[in-house]
Amino acid sequence: MILGYTTFAVVVAVAAGVLAIALGLAGRKPSDLSLAGPAVLELLLLAQLVIAIVAPAAGNRPTGNPIEFYAYVVGALVIPPAAVFWALTERTRWSVVVVGVGCLAVAVMFVRMQLIWSVQGS
Repeated sequence: MILGYTTFAVVVAVAAGVLAIALGLAGRKPSDLSLAGPAVLELLLLAQLVIAIVAPAAGNRPTGNPIEFYAYVVGALVIPPAAVFWALTERTRWSVVVVGVGCLAVAVMFVRMQLIWSVQGS
């Protein structure tokens, strides 16, 4: 994987998570502002999937278990849409907090994907 891309994605995920949690705790209901973060994260995750498919062909193979890596990618791809679905069906301040927690979970998953790809021994 590309360390710079992972770092950028983690920063975006943490910023989106902190913003959504702050908005939720301030009593705000779901809005474009609180749901833009998960949308951007979903795009970043889709790009991560494309990078992960292309990277081995370019000679950048994972050092960890590729099945575990792709399981993390697929799992992470589910979180933002699920959080947005929850926010749009419940429409309370707490659903915005759930969106924030989902974004933070994706940040952790980005870090874990980077570790699986580049740090573990085969």
